[in-house]
Amino acid sequence: MTSTIEGAKKLVTRGTESGARIDGLDAAAQAARGRLDDAIVDEAQEVVDRATGRLRLSAAHTVVAIAGATGSGKSSTFNALTGLELSAVGVRRPTTSWASACVWGREGADELLEWLGIPPRHQTTRDSMLDTGRRESQSELDGVVLLDLPDHDSTEVAHHLEVDRLVALADLLVWVLDPQKYADAAIHDRYLAPSVAHQDVMLVVLNHIDTVPEERRDSMLADIRRLLDADGLDRVPVLAVSARNGTGIDELRAEIARRAADKQSTAARIDADVRDVAARMSEESGDAPTRALSAERAAALDDAFAKAAGVPVVVDAVERSTRMAVARATDWPIAGWISGIKPDPVRKLDLDLGSDGRQLAGRGRAVPRTTQVQRARVDTEVRALADEVSDGLRRPWADAVHRASVSRLDELGDRLDAALAATEIGASRTPAWAWLVRVVQWLLLAAAVAGLGWTGVLLGAGKLSAPETPQVAGVALALVLLVGGLVLGVLIGLVCRLGVAGAGRRRADQADRELRAAVADVSRELVVTPVDTELTAYTAVRTGLGRALS
Repeated sequence: MTSTIEGAKKLVTRGTESGARIDGLDAAAQAARGRLDDAIVDEAQEVVDRATGRLRLSAAHTVVAIAGATGSGKSSTFNALTGLELSAVGVRRPTTSWASACVWGREGADELLEWLGIPPRHQTTRDSMLDTGRRESQSELDGVVLLDLPDHDSTEVAHHLEVDRLVALADLLVWVLDPQKYADAAIHDRYLAPSVAHQDVMLVVLNHIDTVPEERRDSMLADIRRLLDADGLDRVPVLAVSARNGTGIDELRAEIARRAADKQSTAARIDADVRDVAARMSEESGDAPTRALSAERAAALDDAFAKAAGVPVVVDAVERSTRMAVARATDWPIAGWISGIKPDPVRKLDLDLGSDGRQLAGRGRAVPRTTQVQRARVDTEVRALADEVSDGLRRPWADAVHRASVSRLDELGDRLDAALAATEIGASRTPAWAWLVRVVQWLLLAAAVAGLGWTGVLLGAGKLSAPETPQVAGVALALVLLVGGLVLGVLIGLVCRLGVAGAGRRRADQADRELRAAVADVSRELVVTPVDTELTAYTAVRTGLGRALS
């Protein structure tokens, strides 16, 4: 009772660990899709599906597959283990491609047998009510589903397919060898050598040991041990049996029973499958550290995009346009009117600032056209970015990063135009203080004009210096208005020139920030995000494989 409880605890713990490894492999396969070779990704997904399906089925049963070549005595071994003549042997073997199954403990095994694809007519329940000959010793195999596979070297293609299918599904594999062809390359090259990762769920049985002279048995077993070691299967036990006279069958049955009672073979097989394909994925993916795009490289790309979009040209035009607008507003009105004849620098770029002067709404193109030199710099920066983040990555990932970096560059011109056209820069807005100065300037101009008219009238009447004429400090008020309006207007205009330069710089800095922010959005969308997607996928693959191999 205690051993059963301990076995159940081990099964739950091992199953939880296997589930974590399966999840890791699944995540890695999903992230690797379209980046690593489809064959290895498909195999990984197949392992995930198969392992997930097995974990959903009976954990109380261990699927043990008896496999071997024609004449190895595989079916005789199967019959000897079951104590029944369930499989035809020798010349009586049928040509069917189906495997036979013998089940100890039917409860919970139906779904497992259906998953294995064993037809009901090829199933036998060892503890059925009809099995009156069941020996007490057979109870040690409770929970075992024993499969007799077709001959792996059969001339029938269907037999090969069935063997390959069930070898991939079995929890424990028992390979039966014939003394006359135990070194056959067909089994070593096709099944044994490629199964190094699965050696903890394998047994090798040398059958017909009774046909080997006693003095040669030890050397033959040693030779098999040497061949297995050469295949990398140094942990696989080798047992000598004779299915015909029962030699070694009890030991083989006890080994199968021990592994079934331990409840570890299912999880061990799943772990072996997961680790095997994960190791091969890891080899193809490489072990370079995960990385992220540096801020410096992203900034260099943004700068190249900004120059390709003509941001420096627009910013310069905005500064000069702002200075002209503020100067016209704060200068002496007549001088401002004369300066207004000069064309607006922004208008000269064929930019439409929109109805409120806040956006670069394009009439044809919103920004100056990208020159070949600017586009070449963009291409250079994109390549440099891809080279930097893919440095040290294996070829599949480096190629994926480079493909992603240029995947949307054809949209560059239109996306930059659209982004800049929607950017608020306020190029033609006049600061509030400049409007206040303009009001003052017009009042001074009005005073000067009034003073000029009044002075003319007084001069015509000869009363400019008359005592009754309004005066300020002994000077006729009319002259004060005339001269004061002119002089103050010019002086205010000159003083405001200092503010004009500052206003231009501030407006240019604001436009530069807004335009570069818009360009950075395009840079992220067209290059940075696609590259980050590949780097994120690489991180997901490395993390998932790390969990699968833990």
